Amino acid sequence: MNRKHVIVVGGGAIGTAAAYYLAKADWRVTLLDKDRQGEGGTSGNCGLISPSHVRPLNEPGAVRKTLKAMCQPGSPLYIKPRIDPGLWWWLAQFARRCTSSAMLHSARALHPLLQASASELRKVLDAEEIQCDWQHRGCLFVYETPAGMAGYADVDRMLREHFDEPATRYDGDAVVELEPALQPGSVAGGWHYEDDGHLDPAKLLNEWRRVLESLDVTIHEQCKMEGFVQRANAACAVMTNRGEMPADAFVVATGARTPLLARQLGCRVPVQPGKGYSRTLPRPDECPAIPMIFQERKVAVTPLAAGVRFGSTMEFSGYDPSLNPRRLSLLTETVKPFLKMFDPECAATAPTAAESPDDKPWYGWRPMTVDSVPIIDHLPTMPNVVLATGHNMLGLTLSAITGRLVMEMLSGRVPLVPLEPYALSRF
Repeated sequence: MNRKHVIVVGGGAIGTAAAYYLAKADWRVTLLDKDRQGEGGTSGNCGLISPSHVRPLNEPGAVRKTLKAMCQPGSPLYIKPRIDPGLWWWLAQFARRCTSSAMLHSARALHPLLQASASELRKVLDAEEIQCDWQHRGCLFVYETPAGMAGYADVDRMLREHFDEPATRYDGDAVVELEPALQPGSVAGGWHYEDDGHLDPAKLLNEWRRVLESLDVTIHEQCKMEGFVQRANAACAVMTNRGEMPADAFVVATGARTPLLARQLGCRVPVQPGKGYSRTLPRPDECPAIPMIFQERKVAVTPLAAGVRFGSTMEFSGYDPSLNPRRLSLLTETVKPFLKMFDPECAATAPTAAESPDDKPWYGWRPMTVDSVPIIDHLPTMPNVVLATGHNMLGLTLSAITGRLVMEMLSGRVPLVPLEPYALSRF
């Protein structure tokens, strides 16, 4: 019997996961990427696998905090002034959802995805013997001020009561005992989520590609989608810069670039590209063992096998591909006082502020939705096309469950997680 053929457009974490699950379900799979598979918005991120990240961005007070932050030099948030109706619509819709009820609604949609994906990803890593430096050391939310610690206590209470997601609290230098890479006396404390993990995202995608090739998945790089050929209210082929490619079904997992395909998809996709930066420095003597997020600075720090990665910023500047040197330098400058690796007296290999040949700057566009919840749905214009985008800052964490759900949708199986909260029609 001939196997059904599916074309997956987009070779990041979401598209790669979808291709994997479909191939395992005995589909014949072709994966297309406009650049190189695995080198888009995933490869240089901080590699956090975070089932604890239930709290969405649209929390009460988010607009006030955003406006205050934008008035401060060195803010991790930046909105490039310009005439962009789509951006201002997005911002207005986001602001409208910054209420307690809307926040809880989004969190209840995210929670089952986060719980399922952490388990799914571990199954994939184990079953396929994927070597990506996976470590299960949790994630530490660090606060430099007592006010920050006190404020997060309310969040911790909410996550405990509504989602059974507790963190362990460490006050003062108790957090330094947990993570000796912190400078004594520099922070007020931290909250440790023990169930989180981290990995090297570039290694994950390289290894996943190896698995896809072993499953006879065809991968076309430098292959840009230009539209669909439709017949009887369904897609029968995808048009690319290499010609038409027919298939029985299609997956569009193009991340933050999805709105650029609105005409080809036949519907509007309310996603904005939120640019994030990272830089990876050589691994110092005093390298953290536990990934950390300095919450008041919005900087994440992840230990890797050969380095340490700093990531942050939310820059709404459209699809501007430039790297702002000032914003890159803030990734390390803002957390220097709190880490021993930047103290010459504590570390023989303390990195300098200037970039070195080993310093690897990177940026990626996050696909941001107004409610912090992804879109996983059939296209209303072509039901045999599944759209999987809008994963905000959780694409790596949610990759495995999204890939499984896409496979279940196209295979007619009962989805592991009910799909109603992720419908495109909610907007």
